[in-house]
Parts: sequence; structure tokens; C-alpha cells
Amino acid sequence: MQTQTPVDVSHYTYRVTWSVEDSEFVATCLELPSLSWLAPTQIEALRGLEAVVNDVLADLTDQGEKVPVPFSERTYSGTFNVRIGEGLHRDLVVHAAEDGLSLNQYVVKKLASI
Repeated sequence: MQTQTPVDVSHYTYRVTWSVEDSEFVATCLELPSLSWLAPTQIEALRGLEAVVNDVLADLTDQGEKVPVPFSERTYSGTFNVRIGEGLHRDLVVHAAEDGLSLNQYVVKKLASI
């Protein structure tokens, strides 16, 4: 009998892409990068991986191991620090000033565009 997992597997971050090498779709989970599932269709790949994730989470729970929290359920402060070289820092300040923005506003604008 399978143990109920504490996290809804649909809350994890999945990607399904075509694998040229395997000639099938491959599903991956960002929170559990060692897992993947191959299938002939995108839906089958996703469903297969969700079943594997469910089994892995049940095993982790049964063994008292830590279950990864889905990115969608984590909290974020909205702040992170980045160390950059002096030259790049200067260039960013100049570009921000040319755009009439603070350095923070300029970097947020650039990050939002990717």
C-alpha cells in the first residue's frame, strides 16, 4: 500500500521537450533533476514523470527524508545580491543613467526582459 505524499505532485515545475537522441518526448522536474520520463507524446511523458515523482516522494516520506518544496510553494524575499566586477558595475550605472533609471530599476528591467 502506497503512502500518501505530503505534496501535490502537480505543484512541481515540469518541462517536456523533444529528445532527438531518443526520438521521444522527455519530461523533467526542476525540483528533482535526477528524474525523467520518455514517452511518444508530451502528455504521456508528463503523466509518466508525475507517477515517478509521486513514488519518489512517497519513498522519501516513508524513509523520513526531506521532500523538496515545489518552487510554486516557496516564499521569496524579492532580494538577492550579485557580485560583479568594477568595470561591469560602472557600465551598468552609466546605462541606467542614460535611461533615467536607478541602477536597481535598470537591472530589474533587464532581468524582466529575459
